[in-house]
Amino acid sequence: MRIIGIDPGTATTGFSIIDSINGNISLLDYGCIKTAPGLSDATRLKQISDDMKTLIKKWKPTRGSIEKLYFKKNVKTAIQVAQARGVIMQNMMEEGIEPVEYTPLEIKMAITGYGKADKKMVQQMIKMLLNMKTIPKPDDAADAIACAICLANSTSMINATK
Repeated sequence: MRIIGIDPGTATTGFSIIDSINGNISLLDYGCIKTAPGLSDATRLKQISDDMKTLIKKWKPTRGSIEKLYFKKNVKTAIQVAQARGVIMQNMMEEGIEPVEYTPLEIKMAITGYGKADKKMVQQMIKMLLNMKTIPKPDDAADAIACAICLANSTSMINATK
């Protein structure tokens, strides 16, 4: 199964593409969709949409995972991230990919076994799980990898109980 993992944002959206076959996970691609500051929200959202379509067309994922929105104080940022999530989820659905949503706590728990793990802990665990030479950077891309692994592990566990 090929999975696209997304850490949504307006300025930076992290993405990852993994294959999960019989519990073995391979990282195929990861990185960030970046939009320039000063562009209108509509222009930024269109760029995210266009780049998502390109990724989906190139990698042909069959499943998708996206981090749920979580915020404490900045409502303006939350609204912008929510708009980006909407565009991303629509792109997935248009290609027949039902997005599975995970909270940051669920993702951290799935990767490290500790829901309050910091970013460095998550990155170190991803490096170890995927036999990478260095920790994945930037943070947004690492979070997208973690999100994809979370779905792969959830799916493997569900399939194992059938």
